[in-house]
Amino acid sequence: MRSLERHRDVGAYALGVLDEAEAFRFEDHLMECPSCAVQVTEFGPAARQLMLYRSATPRLVHPVAKAGPRLLDRMLSEVAARGRTGRRRLLYAVAAAVVCAVAGPGAVLWAGQGGPAAPVAATTTATDERSGVWARLTAADEDWGTDVRVEVRDGAGPRSCRLVAVGRDGTETTVTSWTVPGQDEGSNTMRGGAALHPEQIDHYEVRTAQGDHLVTLPTG
Repeated sequence: MRSLERHRDVGAYALGVLDEAEAFRFEDHLMECPSCAVQVTEFGPAARQLMLYRSATPRLVHPVAKAGPRLLDRMLSEVAARGRTGRRRLLYAVAAAVVCAVAGPGAVLWAGQGGPAAPVAATTTATDERSGVWARLTAADEDWGTDVRVEVRDGAGPRSCRLVAVGRDGTETTVTSWTVPGQDEGSNTMRGGAALHPEQIDHYEVRTAQGDHLVTLPTG
């Protein structure tokens, strides 16, 4: 094979789509061609992305599907036409293009089914007739527990307060704490988190720092 054709095999070699005999011949060429050796190294990020894709390929994509030679030629031409800095950014985009070209609509279906879903937030509002405290709480399930946002309107300050998550097993966790600055009818908004997941929490309570109950927020 002519030297020019050997140069054009660098993309196919780096992505692992040459057969055994062609790969062996290209490796002989690689020993004598510093330019191809550099390009093989720079194809490393794209090759790693394809390996990750291969390990996560759904069954509806044929396991031996390969990118066509024309696609590989276009990839190599684009890489060669750009500078070293731009080339690294291009490789990640090329890896994604190869995944789409190989998998087609199957990859889109798999991404839609397997991608992480956005956390679902639940909101509850309550007013305690005795204390006059109003609160609104939004809780979202996270991998680590529950992300909590609470808005409290308390006109009986100044005083220190805290939000407590009460588990279904009776355990209690302080989610966040704050200080009501004075007799203010405005609301204060705080963020916090609990190690318990939403389904493990029975209810929330706003209490003073001394433990006096101000308002209860049910979870269901």
